Amino acid sequence: MLPTGGDLGAERRPEEVLRRLQLTITRRLDGLLQGDYQALLPGLGSEPGDSREYQEGDDVRRMDWAVTARTTVPHVRDPVADRELESWAIVDCSASLDFGTANCEKRDLSLAAVAAVGFMTTRTGNRFGALIVRPDGITRIASRPGRQPLMALLHRLATRERVDGGGPTDLGAALQSHMVARTRRGLAVVVSDFLSPPGWERPLTGLAARHQVLAVEVVDPRELELPNVGYLTLVDPETGRRMEIQTAKASIRARYAEAAAAQRAEIATAIRRSGAQHLVLRTDQDWLRDIVEFVLSARRHRGGLQRATR
Repeated sequence: MLPTGGDLGAERRPEEVLRRLQLTITRRLDGLLQGDYQALLPGLGSEPGDSREYQEGDDVRRMDWAVTARTTVPHVRDPVADRELESWAIVDCSASLDFGTANCEKRDLSLAAVAAVGFMTTRTGNRFGALIVRPDGITRIASRPGRQPLMALLHRLATRERVDGGGPTDLGAALQSHMVARTRRGLAVVVSDFLSPPGWERPLTGLAARHQVLAVEVVDPRELELPNVGYLTLVDPETGRRMEIQTAKASIRARYAEAAAAQRAEIATAIRRSGAQHLVLRTDQDWLRDIVEFVLSARRHRGGLQRATR
């Protein structure tokens, strides 16, 4: 049986949480997310690339005899440069992520998503880095190869301080910053509830035009529907604004659910239009099963993480 998101909060010590995450991910997802990265730039290397017609001066040892036989025209196959995959996690750490009413908090799902990609892509010398986006600014953790730097990065995410107000994060600025700073194609994993103010949509589109992008949306069920518990005080964790609602009224609960569904539909549409892959993780569902189903679906459609890490 796959572990659920509730296991993320079962251990209070970050070291034990990270150890359980590592064992769970490597055992359950091994073979799904991992793979050798094939570079996009031609050059000296050991992997075969595209075939082209033979030109004077080409190395005859690179003759593509199969294509030559089919076309009766001499062809050579250019090699593809062996390059490591550089992956980056852009993690939204706004106050709204320090919230959860089911098996875990949304910040726990953020940690699980980053760990899943990190453990599977840091093999064979691939590099992994992160941008931690908070209301007071952006912290960049340099990309490094190896398991120990990854564990240090995850420990920093697991032990980060909770955000007490301070307003929303500027997710769009973080995406724009990463797009400008990273010119070589790689993998970018954007982890957020995407409740940031409008303005992240265009930078996400620009980022997806240059990199393979996975948008991980973390959701709590209380953001989608209200319980019938009478008077309920709602607090915006980013602004501190309070509102009292009579949840016993079915019409109010229906209006809330309708508005929440429309908001999530807009987020999904914006992500889809950007060209990024979209993965939804919920605090009341098995996060590991959702990741496995996403990867299998992406493989069937020849997209997602398989293309980025193949």
